[in-house]
Amino acid sequence: MNTFWTKLGLFAGGVLFGTAGIRILSSRDAKRAYTHTTAAVLRAKDCVMETATRVKENADDILADAKEINEARAAKEAEEVADTSFEDEE
Repeated sequence: MNTFWTKLGLFAGGVLFGTAGIRILSSRDAKRAYTHTTAAVLRAKDCVMETATRVKENADDILADAKEINEARAAKEAEEVADTSFEDEE
């Protein structure tokens, strides 16, 4: 029978604590804190997104430059092969 009262007491304490917690979390001061925290998170998100955009733009530039280098190299190699073929024919 002692276990029953212990469990009932724990349940009642949990309900009381939960009810008090809900009142604290829904208070005006708590809402103000949530609002300020959310605003800070949104500012941080904007900063991260700007940085990510800058990194992506730089990566796109690097990729474009690398493609140009490879195209020039391939053209040069093709020209060298063509020159070698011409010399072999003579």
